[in-house]
Amino acid sequence: MSARIPRLGALLAVLAFLAPSPAAATPPAPPELPDQIAAGWKTDRIYVYDALRPGIPASELARIKAATRTVPFAVYVALLPRTPNPDEEWLDLPTLLQARVGQPGLYLVWTVSNDYWSGREILIRPGGLQGRDLTGVQLDDKQDNDVIPDRPAPRIVRTIQQAATAWDGRALPPVAADDLIKRRTYDDEGMSATDKGDRAAFIGMGVGGVLGFFLVITLTLRHRRKASTPRKRGTESGVTRPVDVWSVRGKADRWIVKAGKTLKRLEAQISRTDVTSEVLDQRDDAKARLAAARTLRADETGDLTAPAGAFVLARQAHQAASGLDVQPPCFFNPLHEPGTVQASWSDETEVPACGSCSKVLARGETPRGFLVWKKSGLLHLDRKAVPYWTLNPKEQPLVATGFGALEDDLTERVSRGDR
Repeated sequence: MSARIPRLGALLAVLAFLAPSPAAATPPAPPELPDQIAAGWKTDRIYVYDALRPGIPASELARIKAATRTVPFAVYVALLPRTPNPDEEWLDLPTLLQARVGQPGLYLVWTVSNDYWSGREILIRPGGLQGRDLTGVQLDDKQDNDVIPDRPAPRIVRTIQQAATAWDGRALPPVAADDLIKRRTYDDEGMSATDKGDRAAFIGMGVGGVLGFFLVITLTLRHRRKASTPRKRGTESGVTRPVDVWSVRGKADRWIVKAGKTLKRLEAQISRTDVTSEVLDQRDDAKARLAAARTLRADETGDLTAPAGAFVLARQAHQAASGLDVQPPCFFNPLHEPGTVQASWSDETEVPACGSCSKVLARGETPRGFLVWKKSGLLHLDRKAVPYWTLNPKEQPLVATGFGALEDDLTERVSRGDR
């Protein structure tokens, strides 16, 4: 009996040593992202996600901090990586952060994906202080969509300036020249750097003298055809190339954010008061157009028509959610102002056009229009810029109705996958 007691005590000691403690078995969960950001703002109002710090120059952060000191309200900035499908998840993040901080001011949440920065913002004033709506100031800002998106400081600084205008009515300063998108011009008769690179690659691959011969003949005939063809009426001097796809995506992103905010305000109004069926129809129409815009914006193939369609639908979603008449886009260029004028075109055809394009039509000319790339040449190795309406509608179903200028069915087409 006495020999068993020491053995029993040793066994219990071993079991006690091997048994995991409750703390080791269930480690505490890390704080949620809003709590991490709010905690970081206690020491620095510019929060940078740890993984992003090595890639953001100190000069960018210094410029943002300098801009925050020029306004009479607190500015809270969070710079984060963009996760998959952040629109719904992060749409309310500025509001959640303001609730945690509990102070009035401007709350900015900016995310980056492939060197492209986009953001959400909310401006909260002290009780009783009146001012303009921040979204309204952004819509009135003619340079809002021309600010470069590949660095965080330019757009954040511009948003701070817009908030200052909304706060106390001060004049909105012009955007610094270095912060504006550079509009490149090209020689119509020459070749772009991309074309030269493609030609060099084909020669270097050693596919043989026959392919090289046909390529040279094709380029020569193309050059002579350009030199001998007189300039058509309606062709403007200067840039005759499609706009950069990331520029169109940037315009679509800005309107998607604005439409989302307007729709959210409308839904809050519906939840607080009794509304008519007409208002509910406006809400449903805006939601459908915004969902279709986000679907098109998710297209990363590099095609210009998808982000252009997203831009049109997002702008229309904002109009519907604001209680305004949904206006068709300008048939000739969906990135222009809406098509508020029914203008006569060729063969007694009338199309909705913006004020600028309608003036060109009044002179008997055709506007240059929204340009896209089309394969050309004997071997289809070259490309040329053409107005989008010259494409085969079976190959480009999205442009078959002029981005909704001729028929207001763009939302249904996107929902069917007819893109």
